[in-house]
Amino acid sequence: MEIFFGQLGAACVLGIAALGSAVGISVAGPAAIGAWKRCYLNNKPAPFILTVFAGAPLTQTIYGFLTMQTMKASSANGGFLLGLGIASGLGIAFSAIAQGKAGAAGSDALGETGKGFAQYLMVVGLCETIALFVMVFSMVVV
Repeated sequence: MEIFFGQLGAACVLGIAALGSAVGISVAGPAAIGAWKRCYLNNKPAPFILTVFAGAPLTQTIYGFLTMQTMKASSANGGFLLGLGIASGLGIAFSAIAQGKAGAAGSDALGETGKGFAQYLMVVGLCETIALFVMVFSMVVV
């Protein structure tokens, strides 16, 4: 039974992280499309670079996968791994959601002004950092 809980925890970290990525993309993607639409309506070039903002939350699924792999190889207590998987998955997921919101704002601002890509990307990167911290700290604890 203990192995079951450990495997469940490993699955949870991936599943929850992927849900966060999906929510983040569902926020950032439509914002990029809306910015492109405004550009077309105003006869301005539509910046392809907005795909960076739209797709940024995808990486959290990778972090969930890497954390899952580490957890699967662990001999730690199954209850601990279940708790870690849920907590880590939520941390990574909320990072992806925040990143989607930041990406949406960056898409809107860049589409409107054509300026500030580096600054907007820094905020998106700050959101990413949380997921990286969660992944690394989880791997160290396991």
